[in-house]
Amino acid sequence: MTRSLRIGLLGYGEVGQILGEDLRGEHHPILAYDLKFSEHDSAPSSALAENQNVSRCSDPNEFGETCDLIISAVTAANTESAARSVVTNLNPDSWFLDLNSASPQTKELTADLINTAGGRYIEASVMSPVPPKRLATPILIGGPHASAFLEFGAEVGFEDLTVFSDAYGKAAAAKMCRSVMIKGIEALLSESLIAARAYGVEDTVLRSLDDLLPGPDWSDLAKYMIERTLLHGGRRAEEMREVADTVAATGLEAAMSLATVARQDWAKAYPELQSVPTLDALLDALVGVAAGEKKGSATRATTV
Repeated sequence: MTRSLRIGLLGYGEVGQILGEDLRGEHHPILAYDLKFSEHDSAPSSALAENQNVSRCSDPNEFGETCDLIISAVTAANTESAARSVVTNLNPDSWFLDLNSASPQTKELTADLINTAGGRYIEASVMSPVPPKRLATPILIGGPHASAFLEFGAEVGFEDLTVFSDAYGKAAAAKMCRSVMIKGIEALLSESLIAARAYGVEDTVLRSLDDLLPGPDWSDLAKYMIERTLLHGGRRAEEMREVADTVAATGLEAAMSLATVARQDWAKAYPELQSVPTLDALLDALVGVAAGEKKGSATRATTV
């Protein structure tokens, strides 16, 4: 590879850290910016200290001035603000790859910000968990610059990019409608099995799922999905608010999506439980949490 390309990572959470490790930093200088870099003991700060291929950026405006490619991997609620942070001095014709799980409406607004500033906005929808496939994770890309980005994206290391549409919003819509199911299943498994464990019938429920929907190991899948809500519930709740907006824009009431927001938002308060080693122990811990919340609510009600 003969040319050196400067890459900026907006957001250094789980996805940003994987990109920082796997993108071809030996050929391309990589900068990273994250709001939590101001906290010395935060996960992004610790991860940055361990990766010699990534340099800290103190001001995202530096991305706009110097980077050939800016990758936005922030939480859904920060999609627009992340783009605004780089447009003041955006390098003409720089690429802006938006990996965030946001609604078509948010993506279209963000595209207008970047393109008006002279950049080339690429709408991107990540269609499976980034771990374990990492740069081989399937990503749908969209917008008028998407086809031109394919070669560039492969050059820096992305292995499974697919041009989905020349119009903005389509790739985002596919992602959002998928999330109704995937994040909804996470919420349903959490609520179903926590309640089932409290009644002592969780084994029967899991066997019934195996009979009705054979294929996955429902015990393993449940543990994995419940752990993900505990670790990423806040981020998932933000995404599901974008999903609810996406559904509502069609005229359909987003009842299921809003319920998923509530369950994912509940889970974010207990991230320490995602390291509990077995499904039974995890469910016991969550049954205890729920019982404690109920007792607390009853105590508050009697003292009001």
